[in-house]
Amino acid sequence: MTDTLKDIPVFVAAVEAGSFAQAAVRLHLSRSAVGKSIARIEERLGVRLFQRTTRSQRLTDNGALFYERCLRALEEIRSAESLLETGKHQINGRLRVAMPVLFGRQCVAPLLIELAQEHPGLELEMSFSDRVVDLVEEGFDMAVRNGTLQDSSVLVARKLGEHRMVLCASPDYLQKRGHPDAVDDLSRHAAINYLRAGRVLSWQLMDSDGTPRTFTPRSSLNMDDLQAICDAAVTGHGIAWLPCWMAIKEIHQGKLVPLFKQAPDVHFDVHAVWQQTPYLPLRVRMAIDALASRLPAAMSLDIPAPIKKPR
Repeated sequence: MTDTLKDIPVFVAAVEAGSFAQAAVRLHLSRSAVGKSIARIEERLGVRLFQRTTRSQRLTDNGALFYERCLRALEEIRSAESLLETGKHQINGRLRVAMPVLFGRQCVAPLLIELAQEHPGLELEMSFSDRVVDLVEEGFDMAVRNGTLQDSSVLVARKLGEHRMVLCASPDYLQKRGHPDAVDDLSRHAAINYLRAGRVLSWQLMDSDGTPRTFTPRSSLNMDDLQAICDAAVTGHGIAWLPCWMAIKEIHQGKLVPLFKQAPDVHFDVHAVWQQTPYLPLRVRMAIDALASRLPAAMSLDIPAPIKKPR
């Protein structure tokens, strides 16, 4: 009976993944191990659960019926575990989190690692990718996403904070080219542009009199990687518009100098996203709560006042 219970989640994963190979990837098992689990269930029940050919795999009628009941049983078990976990101070089990590459490395990962250190029973697995992962298909417990979210009927989101931008350049560049005093001055300066889907991202700034301005820089230096833009700005190649969380270290070290005030209404929201479920596992809920309480400080460090051009 114990082996049967162990085999049922493998069967469910094989159905949802669409193939034994994909189920093996999700479960971190070999394809052979997945096949043996399914064979054990079929032998015990005396029925075939899958109709398999060299090119396809589909459930038999018996398999579809068994899958529906197994799914219900697993949901009940997870619900019971979640209810029991709520009285515990320590969290256990595997937590799979997807996040953007640079933002994840610099802001999110250190906070989740702190959480894992506080809870030795937590097995933390982080995936860094700038693509929008499919939480259900790829087996993630949650994801951290920047910017506007797409509408979804199967996902739930919670705002974790917002990050702002800063216009900056290196001291060497400003010494050679001068300090721009207003947005109109930027047209006479070298810009380092961020490309998104092949288009230059406009800068949303605030002029010296407090008027919001949008400026689209023109430059021969265009990149689709923020870290590369930051590095180019530090080495004096021009002015860059960067997230505060990326530029803050270089600003405090004197490698970059902030220019202008940031328009107060220009910000980009950060959300935690997870699959809608009646009972959210405690490890997921605690990870979301930890990020909501700690992430804003990691993104909103104080920036020195912009330096004006010497008279």
